[in-house]
Amino acid sequence: MIRFLILAGYFEVIMYLNVTRKLNQYINIHYSYLAYISMILSFILAVVQLIIWVRNLKMHSHLSGKIAKLTSPMVLVFPVLVGLLVPTVTLDSTTVSAKGYNFPLAAGSSAQTAAEDNVSIQYLRPDTSSYFTASAYDKEMRKELKKYQGSGDLEITSENYMEVMELIYLYPDEFMGRTIRYTGFVYNEPNHSGYQYLFRFGIIHCIADSGVYGLLTTGLTQTYDDNTWLTVSGQISLEYNQELGQNLPVLHITSSQATEEPSNPYVYRVF
Repeated sequence: MIRFLILAGYFEVIMYLNVTRKLNQYINIHYSYLAYISMILSFILAVVQLIIWVRNLKMHSHLSGKIAKLTSPMVLVFPVLVGLLVPTVTLDSTTVSAKGYNFPLAAGSSAQTAAEDNVSIQYLRPDTSSYFTASAYDKEMRKELKKYQGSGDLEITSENYMEVMELIYLYPDEFMGRTIRYTGFVYNEPNHSGYQYLFRFGIIHCIADSGVYGLLTTGLTQTYDDNTWLTVSGQISLEYNQELGQNLPVLHITSSQATEEPSNPYVYRVF
């Protein structure tokens, strides 16, 4: 009985997330087919468990059958109520302020240290190195870099956002002198007067490895409020960041325009 309830509840929650189009706030949308497969399998297994339970029910007493009839609907509806009542909120600059941000190599910080200390760190750049060996990661990044090498303008889209941001931090010299254009939301960090971060929240595989990714920018003709979505163009230079203790790529903006928040504000890593 318990197995049936768990499987049926999982099926209902995934179905709810699919129907309401909230699944992309939990996992990388490029892996959504796995959620569909697991949903179908959980439904089939739930039916199997239900058949087994009905067969075994005849062997139980009348009292136990009565209790099961009263309690099973309550248990079954619990995961659905969780999915309905627990709100899914789009992450914004408030989340950045609350959780902070860091950089993998700053002040002795690292992804490994964060994991050991059970600390959730949101990186300025996507870091997928933990999914490869050192040599395989270098090979993969250099392979991806070839797609964007050149001297022409570079458009960072929702589709390539995570990939290009990782490359900019890894190989900033390859992107200097080029006009780079992208869209993100504003985050004003108190310690950077005259600068504004332009971020997007991204998911590598699932919400557990999500983070805030983007660039420190300067050159805006006006100061925008947090969560203002902008489309900007500019050139990158390396500047030393005292807060993080290292050189960071900074986008010197030459043009900017306020824009609407994308229909899906999240971006995803594509391998």
